[in-house]
Amino acid sequence: MTISTDSWTEQLRRGGLELAILLAVAPGTRYGLEIIRHLQELTDLVVTEGTIYPILGRLARDGWLQAEWQASAAHPRKYYRMTAAGRRRLRVMVEEWRAFSAKIDRLVVAADKWTDA
Repeated sequence: MTISTDSWTEQLRRGGLELAILLAVAPGTRYGLEIIRHLQELTDLVVTEGTIYPILGRLARDGWLQAEWQASAAHPRKYYRMTAAGRRRLRVMVEEWRAFSAKIDRLVVAADKWTDA
């Protein structure tokens, strides 16, 4: 029997993507393609423009990011920066992520002897 984890992996990835994007913007202002490259270079997370821009738009509408068009050498780019509310949200998300992942890690350790079979 073949076990497919594609659906589960996709749901896990989508659940963490908002957090990943906020973490990518936390150190400073970035534009969309720069966020995509940062995520890929640092984590091997491959995120498409069709995935990231709707999330960035929602995060801006929610007040967690501020978006601003800026002129550049090539063409204008929309830069995103964290708002005060976004920093508070990110702190809560990181705390929740750490608590949840620690619980799952404890379960993995406890079940480790069964996963070798």
